[in-house]
This record gives sequence, C-alpha cells and structure tokens, in this order.
Amino acid sequence: MVTARGSRRRERRSRDRHGRGLRGPLFPSTLPAASTRAEKFDALVLDALEPIEARWRTELTKLDVAVDDVPEVPETGTPTPDGVLADSGVPLARLVAAGVDRRGQPTRARIVLYRRPLEARAKDGGDLADLVHDVLVEQVAAYLGLDPGVIDGEG
Repeated sequence: MVTARGSRRRERRSRDRHGRGLRGPLFPSTLPAASTRAEKFDALVLDALEPIEARWRTELTKLDVAVDDVPEVPETGTPTPDGVLADSGVPLARLVAAGVDRRGQPTRARIVLYRRPLEARAKDGGDLADLVHDVLVEQVAAYLGLDPGVIDGEG
C-alpha cells in the first residue's frame, strides 16, 4: 500500500511468526481454569443455593435467582429501595417482588445477587462462598417472611 508521501507502509503480520500455527486457548474448555470469573461466580451461587432449595423446594417454586455484575446505584441522598441488602450503601443483593412487566405479563419474584460488590468484600474464595451463602439466606428469609436462622437450619 502506498501512502500520500510515497513511502511504503509495512503490512502487519499475524501472530504466526515462527510457523507454529496460531495461538489457541491456554487451557482446554473442560478444565475449571478456563472458566471466567463470572462463570465461577455463577457456579458458586448454584452451590450455595442447592442446600437452601433442597430444604425449601415447595416454597421456592415461584422464585428465580439471578446474577448481575453491578447494581444500579441511586443518586446520593436517595433512600435504599425495599428488598435491597446493602453494605455501606452499596447493594449486594436485591429481592424483586412478583408483579407485572411493561407489556402486562406477570413476572416471578427474583433475587438478584451483584457479583462485583460481593467479590470486592471477600478476602478469598472461601470467604466469597460464605458471603454468597449468607446473602442468599437473608434474601430467601425476606422472601418467605421468616428468620434467617430458620432458613439456614439453625432455628
């Protein structure tokens, strides 16, 4: 390719400099190391939800659990909405009651866990697992109108 000044621009080469082929994934997709942080967090939520759901299956049939990266933080001075579990003003999870959407369709109740704030508060993987479990217990207790100790099997 010739530029306006008449000099020749160098063509970019692909990353196959030494004839060994293009680079592939570092880990096979079947190994846990290949999953993203979001996928690992989703698996952690499912693991934390499993014992709660096993014990309260019939009461939780109309409840969905979702994960979002970050919450929508309201303007400063705005009170925290109902159903939000917050730490220092930053929402960790939210319980959204069943209702009707904009199209008039009924919606199910939903617990939304916020991945980034939860990860920021955990020291390591074990601490994150405990925190996710505690937040889920709190939100399920709020949904069912029970004490968190009853949900966790302590009371």
